[in-house]
Amino acid sequence: MNEKDILIVEDDEITALNLKISLQKQNYNVIGISHDIHDAKEKIFNLKPEIIIIDISLQDSQDGIELAREIRSIYSIPFIFLTSYSDDEIISQAKLTEPYGYIVKPFDPGSLHATLQMAFFKYNSEKTLKKELTVLKSDKLSLEKLLYAKQDAHEPIIHFGEDFHLDVSICETFYKGIKIKLTKKENAFLRLLVAQMGVVVSFEQAMKYVWEENGATENSVRTLVWRLRNKLEVDIIKNASGLGYYIEG
Repeated sequence: MNEKDILIVEDDEITALNLKISLQKQNYNVIGISHDIHDAKEKIFNLKPEIIIIDISLQDSQDGIELAREIRSIYSIPFIFLTSYSDDEIISQAKLTEPYGYIVKPFDPGSLHATLQMAFFKYNSEKTLKKELTVLKSDKLSLEKLLYAKQDAHEPIIHFGEDFHLDVSICETFYKGIKIKLTKKENAFLRLLVAQMGVVVSFEQAMKYVWEENGATENSVRTLVWRLRNKLEVDIIKNASGLGYYIEG
């Protein structure tokens, strides 16, 4: 069952009615039809649709694009364009609003359903990604606070292990005063260990903090630790079997 609340913004009554019938047959919930931009704005505000179908050329103008710009800037609602245009300039302007899909008139019910499903998938994927990035930013802020709390009173340095120190101001690690050449990921993981000194850094924490892109696994973390250990004069990274790694406080 689809049961998504849809608002149709289309000034041609026959097209709007055909859209409504097709959508209802596929179990979508058409909560309103607007024939102009002003009515559409009121319905969007009052009805809170889950997706909006917008005709690009409302009343033979580009009001549909104007409405899409406003939806993009004010609301977090996905929208798709309904168009019979092939004019490159108009399509180029429409693309700038970043729609979630296009339906070409005369529309095919099967294509309509597929376009809507792809729009929902894209929208939900974006929401998930934004949420993950927000959590990641929050984690990074917490990490910086932990590092700040651990540094020396008179200089931005954190001592750890035997003869190691992290210079927080330049994000570099030293052993007996000599800088250790680390990759970006190695450096990030070591900072994470130092920030949580005495506490186990889980595989999940490492994957979220070190790898901002998707695709990292526990084996990715193990390989990173193996490379990092080979660069350190003293093996200060301890295993917490099946859980992760830590540096003793």
